[in-house]
Amino acid sequence: MSKLLLPCLAILAVAGCATETSRPSGRVIEAMMPGASTLVVVAEGGREPRSMGSYSVRAYAGSDPRYAYDRFIAGIVRPRDGTVERVLFPDLDHDGRPEIVVVMRSAGSGDFVCAEALRLRATTLLLVASVCGLSKDADPVRALEEKLAEPRQGRRGQEPRR
Repeated sequence: MSKLLLPCLAILAVAGCATETSRPSGRVIEAMMPGASTLVVVAEGGREPRSMGSYSVRAYAGSDPRYAYDRFIAGIVRPRDGTVERVLFPDLDHDGRPEIVVVMRSAGSGDFVCAEALRLRATTLLLVASVCGLSKDADPVRALEEKLAEPRQGRRGQEPRR
């Protein structure tokens, strides 16, 4: 009896490890960009804690729903402090094309909100604005619009720095 116990325990331990490694971790959100056939996938980094780590944004030409992931367009990996809560598609710069906004909520007692706006142009995905430390009731889209409207350094008519 005791000779069988050890091999059985070893098999159970290996099966438990295999189950643990095959279990997906992190949150994944998929959404279609409005007015386009572009599929956007936002995913928290695998094997990372839910409260911090990284997230990725990948864009696919989702013209055929049967093969939604066949035509990769662009992607980016960004750090995160919190969990990915939602993905929005506002037109922050009012150019008629939506940006991708990833909203994250901190895991701490402050329940703070961070949001990052990314712009997809052709085969490039770029970070255009980031706001962090917003109150839990703040409007992240409005905060990003205000951030984008801030005057930029080095505009014409200004004296160059020496």
